[in-house]
Amino acid sequence: MKTLWRWTRRALLALVLAFVAYQLWLLGHVLWWKWMPPSETSFMSLRLSELNEKKPDTELHYRWVPYEQISVHLKRAVIAAEDDKFVDHEGFDWEGIQKAIEKNQKKGKAVAGGSTISQQLAKNLFLSPARSYFRKAEEAIITVMIETLWDKRRILEVYLNVVEWGNGIFGCEAAAQRYYRVSASRLTPPQAARLAVMLPNPRKYETNFGPRLAAHAARIQSRMQYSDLP
Repeated sequence: MKTLWRWTRRALLALVLAFVAYQLWLLGHVLWWKWMPPSETSFMSLRLSELNEKKPDTELHYRWVPYEQISVHLKRAVIAAEDDKFVDHEGFDWEGIQKAIEKNQKKGKAVAGGSTISQQLAKNLFLSPARSYFRKAEEAIITVMIETLWDKRRILEVYLNVVEWGNGIFGCEAAAQRYYRVSASRLTPPQAARLAVMLPNPRKYETNFGPRLAAHAARIQSRMQYSDLP
């Protein structure tokens, strides 16, 4: 019995040490990316693997651009569409989360997430689209790291540069070139609004941008002027 308890304690200690080591690895990346552009994210790696299964020589479209070279209209549109309290919260919109829970309970399924831009960035950088309690807990830990070590300007800059915007399309520069043949700095308000409303399901909306989504884009465009920017 004593031998079993000793091995159990060792196994638990090993798990704790592995967990701490993983958090330190994440923290190291968050610190590095405070100043340096990510060369690849978890979502990029996953999508590239999926694409390479069908076509081995497929490459992602991704090009980093600094904050100053991103259209102010896109910044406002994404905040209006994804997280209108972005500059005020500390990583979590508790009111939004509560509303999402109530909406999901009413519908009987997950139809709303309530995630902030900071949470979505944490997921994109390190995790996967799979849903689980462990992933949500890890997402929360990474969100706290990002919000603690980065300012809001950096969070929005990285998010707009790495978020998925279509099949193999990552970041606002690649999206602007793909959909409008312009640089991210030259996006107009209507173009920015259309890109912003694609974010919840970009690979679907890339080829299926119907009247309902167009109407949503028009609503976002009308609200963009009220978006506070970092």
